[in-house]
Formats: sequence, structure tokens, C-alpha cells
Amino acid sequence: MGFLTPMYELGEYLTWTRSGEIQLPDFQRGYKWEDERIRQLLVTVLRGHPLGAVMLLKTGNTQVRFKPRAIEGVGLAAGTEAKFLLLDGQQRLTSLTQALSGDGAVATKDSRGKLLDRRYLVHMDTALSDSNRVDEALLSIPADGVVRTNFGKDVVLDLSDHNKQREHGYFPLHLLYGDYMSWILELEDRELGKRFHEQFIKPAATYDIPAIVLDESTDKAAVATVFEKVNIGGLPLNVFELLTAVFAGDAGYFKKSGEDFRLNDDWKETQLKWSSYPVLAAVENTDFLQAITMLTTRKRNLADTSDRPPAISAKREDVLKLTLADYLEWRDQLREAFLWAATFLADRHIFAPRDVPYPKQLVPLAAIKVVLGKDADLISVSERLIRWYWCGVLGELYGSAIETRFARDIEMVPAWTRDESKPVPRTVHDANFTESRLHSLRTRNAAAYKGIAALILAGGARDWMEDKALDKVQYVDLAVDIHHIFPQKWCNDTGIDDEHRESIVNKTTLSARTNRTIGGAAPSSYLTVIESRAQLESPRLNELLGTHLVPAELLRADDFEAFFKARRESLCKLVEAAIGKNVQRDIDQGFAEEDSAYFEPDELEDDTVTEND
Repeated sequence: MGFLTPMYELGEYLTWTRSGEIQLPDFQRGYKWEDERIRQLLVTVLRGHPLGAVMLLKTGNTQVRFKPRAIEGVGLAAGTEAKFLLLDGQQRLTSLTQALSGDGAVATKDSRGKLLDRRYLVHMDTALSDSNRVDEALLSIPADGVVRTNFGKDVVLDLSDHNKQREHGYFPLHLLYGDYMSWILELEDRELGKRFHEQFIKPAATYDIPAIVLDESTDKAAVATVFEKVNIGGLPLNVFELLTAVFAGDAGYFKKSGEDFRLNDDWKETQLKWSSYPVLAAVENTDFLQAITMLTTRKRNLADTSDRPPAISAKREDVLKLTLADYLEWRDQLREAFLWAATFLADRHIFAPRDVPYPKQLVPLAAIKVVLGKDADLISVSERLIRWYWCGVLGELYGSAIETRFARDIEMVPAWTRDESKPVPRTVHDANFTESRLHSLRTRNAAAYKGIAALILAGGARDWMEDKALDKVQYVDLAVDIHHIFPQKWCNDTGIDDEHRESIVNKTTLSARTNRTIGGAAPSSYLTVIESRAQLESPRLNELLGTHLVPAELLRADDFEAFFKARRESLCKLVEAAIGKNVQRDIDQGFAEEDSAYFEPDELEDDTVTEND
């Protein structure tokens, strides 16, 4: 990789961005700087302070082919060829191009994210009085040039044309590299114009910005590294955006197809194929790349007969090593595998994106499906795969440091699901659950909370009012959600503490109609109402309560303490059946003395509040 470090004047950059000699690679993120940040950038220029280097890539590179697009706010004729692509400095050069050329109107936003158009002017007397007052002198105003107050009713300052600007002593910065002289010559105070010209306009003409210019020999790996390390003042590009750059420059694909490979367009096609499966909305483009990386590195690992074969990996640095050929080898199989994963979740009674315990666990699940092929649906294989899944969810193992776990999953799970005598996967080995954890599972912020709710549904839970299975269709039609069994209001009125009231032990999945019927009444009261409205006999309603692991006789007695202990034990057994391990019973005290042994601060957010709640 060769590069130069020339200095160019700001005026040259503005000429190049306006003419299209400098353009952006088409995958670069959009312009996003807010008003105050732009104003401070202009203060930096007026004071002659450095604003950092920009990075440019010469076009004409045979290894790195990008589709260019104009700097935002610049209109170019179709087919305008770029001489340089802007790799770093987009936000700064876009801000300067819009503010210091054309009509000076910048499409930006305020600190709250509200979109607005602004222009920038500087009060000459204030700026000239003291160099430290340039910040104070530089004004951001609405694009129409009128500053208003009282909800736009009263005009505070009108700078809507050159005459009014000169009258109030405000120089419009979009003329700084344009026809400033005509504006200056019409000032009544010629001395003010002369001083402003000498102190600000002339120095701006020689304001330099250093550039790092990568030459035509720069290869795609180097470009990917550049994108990873730069982007001053912005967010680092993720691996998907980096590989968009790399794949777009694949000469073999271009030679074969006559066009560049557009990873972003390919991902949109993937999402379209998945559009009928809502749970897959939780899968990100970087997740898909991680799954491909695991399959690619696994293939290399198996093919290597040396003593130290390359590791199976899902790490960022290995994702960045993917070639377009790697991606295309696994893409179609993985698309289908994620569709299979959606049906796998549906079989576990997980239907909506918000109910997916760990969206990231779908990454190894889909990759494992590719490895297993049709064997994934064999009864014995499927049973072990389901156990692995619940071990990850209820053991809460995919919350952090997941890349290493991904690699171990795809390395160990396929062999173990086919043959139980093979080594037990780490995820199955590491999973554990304690009784006290049920006390601190209080909202959907916890994967195990969502997992237990799904297990109850999968166990055959039926609606209390309509005796309908809460399956995929009814889940939507009945507006199903997780609600309190002993209502919030009743708990508050009877002194039940937050820990027990909000625990998953006191919650289950109910239809909106049933929840409205419950309201805030005591269970003994609302069960009578349900029986009356649904014309149910008590034994039949008791059976329906039992499908939710709710002890009917204790609910009818309004005995919260006994109910809580009995259902907690039922949920412990439910977890044991799912993970194939004993749940540690770690609560020995009486009900009033119990404490949560595991409380997570991020679980304070409550679920949707409805009449019951």
C-alpha cells in the first residue's frame, strides 16, 4: 500500500466536493452531524485551528471497486467520475461544503434529533473585538434567515437578505469562498469590511487541511483495515459495512458477472425471504456474517490435518477475513437454516421478536442446522438440540462473551446431538438454575423470564375464558401477553412486596380479554366472574388453571404465600425437565424472610401495564 500526505487548501476541497472529483463510497453511512457540532467546526476554521486530516483513496484501483455517490447536498450529473473517494472525513467535509458554498443552507438536526435547515453567519464587530469571542460571534439561524420567538410569532432578527445582513453587521459564511468582495464593497462601514477581510477572509483562503491519500495499489485488506481504524468523530464501521467494501472490490465476481457485488442489496434479499417470519426480524446482518464465518472456519479446521489446525471462530477479525467466495458458498444454506430456526422457535411457542430470549443464540442454531442438515429433525437429534437450546436460555449463557461460546457450540453440538456418547457441549455443561432466580425474573429484560413463559405455553397452556390453545394463531388473535395472576392492585392492597408480586412465579400468559376480566380483584372474586361469563363449571376452570401450573385451590383461597411456594416448585420442575438437570433449591426461610439471591438492576423496567397490571 502506497500513500502520500499532501496539504490542500479548504477552498480546493470545496471545489472538488462540488464538482464530484471527491465522492463517497456508496456504503458510507449518511450525513448525521447536528447543528452545534457544525457551528463549532466553523469556529475552528475561522480561528485557524486544525480540524484533523481526511483520508482519500485514488480511484482506478483494480482490486478495490466502489460505486461512488456525491457528497450529501451536492447535485451531480449522471456519470460524473470521481478522482478520489473519501474514506474518512465525510461529516466534516459535508458540513463545510454545505455551509461554505451554494446558498449555505445545511440540512442538520438539533440536540434532540429534530431535523432542521440552518445557515451560519458571523457578527463582524464581535469577532474582531477579541479572538476569543469568535464562538460568541458565530450565529446559527433558520434557513430563511429570520430568527423568531414566541412560537414563531415575533421576529427577533431578520437576516433574510444581503442588505439586512450588512445592516446588522452579520457576514454570511457561504460567501467565505465565493463572491465575498461584492458583499464587502457594499458595506457602509468600509473600515469594518477591510478589517474583517484582513483578519478572517484572507486567512481562510490559505486554511490547509492535511490529507492521507491512498494510491491505486492499495489492496482490499488494507482498505478494510483503514475503515476499521479511522472514521474520526463518527461511529466505527461494523463488519458488515467493512465487508461491503471488500466484496464490492472482488475482481473475479466482476469479471464473471460484469457488475460489482452489493452486499447490502443481497442482505435486503435475505430479509425479503424472511419477511413472513417475524422472529427473524431480531437477526442482524452482522449475525448472518458470524454464522458464515463459523461455517467457513469449521470447514478449514476439518480440512487441516496438521497438529494445529485453524480455530473455529466467530470473532470480528475472522469475519473480516471472509472472501466473497466464502460468503456465497454458505449464504443460501444459511438463509434456509434461519427459516428453519424460526419454525424451531415456533415449536417452542416463541412467536414474536420481543419474546425471543436470546436473538444471538439463533446464530449458532442456524449454523448447527447447516451442519446437521436433515438430521436436525430426527427425534433423538432434535431432543438433544432442544435441550441445548434451553440450557443456553435458562442458564442465561448468551448475554456476554458469546463469540467463544458460538465456536464451541458448532464444534461440539452437532456431534453430541447425533451421538450422546460424544463430549457434552459446553453450553449444556455450564447451564445451571437456582430456585431463588425465580424471584428476580421480573421482566422481559431477562432471557430466562421469556424462556419460562414460553415453556408454560409449550406445556399446553389454554385460555381461561375461551379454552383455546395459545398457539401461533391464537397468540395474535387473542392479543396474548404476560400478566399477573394475583393482580398488582390486590397485591399492593394486601402488602405483598415487589419481589414476590413481580416474579415470574406470579405471572402467566393470558389473553387480553381474560386479563381485563381479572382486573384488580382478588382471585376468588375474578374466578367467579370468569365462570359466570364463560359459563364454566369450577372443575373445568380448575383444569384450565392447571395448564398454567397454577394451583387452583390455593388461588381460590386467595392464599398468596401457599400459591407462590407451590407454583415456584412447579416452575423448578419445568426448568429441570427442559435442561435435564436438577434445580438447586436454595430457599429455606419462611415466606416473609425470603430474599432474592440474584437481582439484576436492568430488570427494573416493568412489562406492559394493562387493567390487571
